Amino acid sequence: MFYQYLKIKKLVQKTCKIHRSIKQFLLLSLTIFLVCACAGNVNKNKERQINSSSRLPCHIVKHALGKTCVPNAPQRVVVLDILDNVLALGITPVGATTWDNGKFRTYLPEKTAAIAKVGLLSQPNLESILGLHPDLILSVYWGDEETYERLSQIAPTVLAGNGKDIDWQEWLKTYAEALGKTQEAQKLLGDYNTRIAAFREQMGEKLSKTQVSIVMFWENVRIYMNQSFSGQILNDVGLPRPPGQDKEKVNEDVSLELIPKMDGDAIFLVLGDRAPKLAQFTSHPLWSQLQAVKQGKVYEVEADAWIAGYSPVAANRILDDLFKYLVTKK
Repeated sequence: MFYQYLKIKKLVQKTCKIHRSIKQFLLLSLTIFLVCACAGNVNKNKERQINSSSRLPCHIVKHALGKTCVPNAPQRVVVLDILDNVLALGITPVGATTWDNGKFRTYLPEKTAAIAKVGLLSQPNLESILGLHPDLILSVYWGDEETYERLSQIAPTVLAGNGKDIDWQEWLKTYAEALGKTQEAQKLLGDYNTRIAAFREQMGEKLSKTQVSIVMFWENVRIYMNQSFSGQILNDVGLPRPPGQDKEKVNEDVSLELIPKMDGDAIFLVLGDRAPKLAQFTSHPLWSQLQAVKQGKVYEVEADAWIAGYSPVAANRILDDLFKYLVTKK
């Protein structure tokens, strides 16, 4: 009996061992099947994504926060900054931001009738932008990466600049590349350089002898230097700056005792909507001692163009003022 018991026990153990082997084999087979199936799905998904991307006619544009594939011929463009860049390139966007007063920031108002308002320059309305179904969003990068991420979920977004330097010509080129309007941008800059050559010719010997001062009277009183928008244009045309303004920076705030830094052969006085400190400075004894004041060469100009125009349209407005006051005016 005991011998038969051992024989039966061995048979049972052998059977169980076979069952375990079969079970392990089945589990292994099932695992291999699932892995292969998943891999197949992943490959299909990748292939689907590649095929989908290849069907979209787009081109890569490098910008402040990386690279973006934008449509070759965008039809529904939203502009969050420098609207005039887009209008000057011959594109009418479907939406754009406005000043706090609800008006578009542009020198081409006749081209804005069909443009929807999508919030303020300082606070774009993402819901309004989404509702316009844009295929391209353009703006300048001022350091707000969080908003960029949200905009990128709505449509391909291109941000010109590097977040710190004013480089209006490069900003125009970035917009133009995104819009497929590179040749148009080249023409705009070519026309700008042609006007500069004409200004230099008409100024003659006076060009190198005319120090130009830029002073802004607004909430703060500032002098603007070489890296400002208008400062770059003065540099392009070859007009020198007073020693106190010949610095590689955008601006400096000015107090009453620093009024002498405002002097030049000509002072371009930039006035905003409000200039509460203007009288405080112009009534000061130091103001009356400035050479430009004594000679009646203080000229009031538009703040929008001289300080934050950032476009070829605004650049030409500044050139208009230079022709008017330094060439034409006797």
